[in-house]
Amino acid sequence: MNTLFLRNIQIDSVIGVYDWERTNPQTLLLDLDLSLADNQAGLTDDLQYAVNYADLVEKLRSVARQSQRHLIEALAEDLSACILSEFKVKKVRLRLIKQGILSKVSEVGIDIVRQKDQ
Repeated sequence: MNTLFLRNIQIDSVIGVYDWERTNPQTLLLDLDLSLADNQAGLTDDLQYAVNYADLVEKLRSVARQSQRHLIEALAEDLSACILSEFKVKKVRLRLIKQGILSKVSEVGIDIVRQKDQ
């Protein structure tokens, strides 16, 4: 099985439960590990069989920008569902991070794994 990974993707979203968090978008960090549906891209060297990661990142940024979720857990679910439904991916491990949200805590976040039903 092949895994495509993307690290430290910056996405902006209105996220949080406090009033001050809801006034402006926050920049979140996103890490992805994507288990690919097959190895056709590697065997053929043809983009039509690959996950176009530029398209993937733009789509995830769009989902995050439009989101009005309160919890990062909910936004992580939205992002993973988008990946599984729109891209040639069997399984996704997604890590979503908020930075500088708590005093003396550099990061808080969620790490989830989701996969397509067999």
